[in-house]
Amino acid sequence: MNATASIVSKVWSFCTTLRDDGVGYGDYLEQLTYLIFLKMADGYSQPPYNRKVDIPAEYNWQSLKLKRGAEREVHYVTLLMELDKKPGMLGTIFTKAQNKIQDPAKLYRLIDMVNETQWVTMGADVKGDIYEGLLERSAEDTKSGAGQYFTPRALIRAMVACIRPEPGKTIADPACGTGGFFLAAYDFLVAEHPMDKTQKAFLKHETFFGNEIVASTRRLALMNMFLHNIGEIDGDSMISPNDTLVADSGRRFDYVLANPPFGKKSAMSFTNDEGEQEKDDLTYNRQDFWATTSNKQLNFVQHIRTMLKTTRRAAVVVPDNVLFEGGAGETVRKKLLETTDLRTILRLPTGIFYANSVKANVLFFDNREASKEPWTKEVWYYDYRTNIHHTLKKKPLRFEDLQEFVACYNPLNRNERKETWNEQSSPEGRWRKFSLDQIVACDKTSLDIFWLKDKSLADLNNLPEPDVLAGEIIENLEAGLNSFREIAAALSD
Repeated sequence: MNATASIVSKVWSFCTTLRDDGVGYGDYLEQLTYLIFLKMADGYSQPPYNRKVDIPAEYNWQSLKLKRGAEREVHYVTLLMELDKKPGMLGTIFTKAQNKIQDPAKLYRLIDMVNETQWVTMGADVKGDIYEGLLERSAEDTKSGAGQYFTPRALIRAMVACIRPEPGKTIADPACGTGGFFLAAYDFLVAEHPMDKTQKAFLKHETFFGNEIVASTRRLALMNMFLHNIGEIDGDSMISPNDTLVADSGRRFDYVLANPPFGKKSAMSFTNDEGEQEKDDLTYNRQDFWATTSNKQLNFVQHIRTMLKTTRRAAVVVPDNVLFEGGAGETVRKKLLETTDLRTILRLPTGIFYANSVKANVLFFDNREASKEPWTKEVWYYDYRTNIHHTLKKKPLRFEDLQEFVACYNPLNRNERKETWNEQSSPEGRWRKFSLDQIVACDKTSLDIFWLKDKSLADLNNLPEPDVLAGEIIENLEAGLNSFREIAAALSD
């Protein structure tokens, strides 16, 4: 077994041990993040690096190693509280940090395991692989709810392959989760573009900007990026804790890649006079928005358009309701077609997200300067939903599954596209364009367009496997229930 596989095996096996104590993947990952960061900070503070990492001697890695038994556990708790007060990357990593490993013997073993590994000198790809693997396992742990922050890496890679970021350009994600889009863009830039020293420095320090309001997720994203060689241990945090929708920061970016959190409404919880928990819908009152709405998805679409420099590009995952909802939804779609070039919509299958009952799409659009005429002339659709069946475990989405879409998208020459659909010769083609006139003629300017026949409806001998069919029935029922809950909530307001 090579060194990498040995470390991965050790990390996983210890996680399994802790699960018996009720410590889930997410909690384990947090503790591992604190300890790896401390160990690496210790390495960077010594020759030949001699970096000032701003960790007081009484709370550094060596101080933790010297303690034993229950004394070590007490010291670890104090250390976490003290480092939470620090500025920059250090303070962000340790925001609201708590010890979740109550057994001193197990804490000792975990610290010992981290201490045995030379994290500083280990290759970024190795560290990154270990950490990404842990993130994916954490997302699979449905009880923790971590899956809502984890976008399938195959989908992210395909979106990046279509956008094709270039060196020296900025990339933002207003709801960055664990940083998947940043890492895929980083890998693409390194693989596709030989870079000089200045470009490499820009990539490491000035390319990526994110927002993530959940402290634990923000911590994982920063550590994930840092282990992949993005940012500095003694630098500032590239990920803001602010709610990105509250106001326009004024910053403009070359690319926005995002999968904003699912769930239609933004809300804040409060306790009423009777001591009961209530929710109040959040409506963001912004002058730069086309429509005022509590629909979080529509707000993200509007905000992402604001974030883009003129002529620059976005790729954003949105649920189906963004494509057909009336009212504010219709206003947003019309304005999107007018003010941007909405080039492409990728219709995604169910069964690829850890969040249940999600029917989603990817919108690809270019921002444009003001014009009297709508910028969108036609929208290209790729239907990767009809007659496609994926499950998270038995048949997960792979990058290869989306390669035909990337080829059809034709990122190197988007003006030279060819439909694979033809009414006579290729009625099952998945790649088809619709003119602006055709879209505007749809009720409420709906972008919710399909043309392929669902074979399982017409051919009972062509039904999917029973487990896939059962999963689809559950997803459809859950989606219907969610819709009815929203209607019931609206009626009771």
